[in-house]
Amino acid sequence: MSTPPTIPPDYLELNRRLWNAKTAFHLASDFYDVAGFAAGQTSLNPPELQLLGDVAGQHILHLQCHFGLDTLSLARMGAHVTGVDLADQAIAAARALNAQLGLAAEFVQADVLALPAHLNGQFDVVFASYGVLGWLPDLTQWAVGVARCLRPSGRLVLVEFHPAVWMFDNDFTRIEYSYFNRQTIIEQETGTYADRAAPLHETSVCWNHSLGEVLGALLGQGLAVRHFEEYDYSCYDCLNGLEPAPDGGYQLAHMPGKLPLMFSVVAQKL
Repeated sequence: MSTPPTIPPDYLELNRRLWNAKTAFHLASDFYDVAGFAAGQTSLNPPELQLLGDVAGQHILHLQCHFGLDTLSLARMGAHVTGVDLADQAIAAARALNAQLGLAAEFVQADVLALPAHLNGQFDVVFASYGVLGWLPDLTQWAVGVARCLRPSGRLVLVEFHPAVWMFDNDFTRIEYSYFNRQTIIEQETGTYADRAAPLHETSVCWNHSLGEVLGALLGQGLAVRHFEEYDYSCYDCLNGLEPAPDGGYQLAHMPGKLPLMFSVVAQKL
């Protein structure tokens, strides 16, 4: 068994600063289309909509919510939603959108590995999606928090980019990182997936988590895995070399259908 990677003591502050810097560019981007959202469009995609089902009246905790479009989409669907994110500027933007749209979502600025105690046992669903797990060094601690916040028979609904994606260099031409969580990945980010020309230069700190690590962390907390699926497409055009897929979403142009790009898990608290 390999030694877990060393966790830099300042990783939370570096990542908070990174996502604060991204927030303004994301709010103004075509990628997020805040104007379209304000006009009534949902930000949720078919995979998570299918897994979530009818959420009217349910209490949902949305982890790593960024500036809250998915949180607010769930509120529009009739759910009672609380969004949590590390970046204080993203949470401020989420609260402003919530007020602008006259919705009743709540937003909490916190590290999801240290969720506030007042959230314990409140939620029918814990929801997280797309580019979330890689920012967390410890999935056991994450799973503890998920289980603690769920009511009995409550569900985690997770839709995430596949760990195979993060093994590659940015252009998907070579294997650069381990599939397993054996190193802390520290990079200097220029631009952002929503605006690649943005004058943003910040440090990111992340980790790759294998499917075995994800599922093992949930099973270790006594959660029952009710659903697992892998997808050969991405819902978002956010990686280099993607092109529209025949049945929707995006696939890698030079190896369409050959690499899993996303996965989903539903796990239930017994």
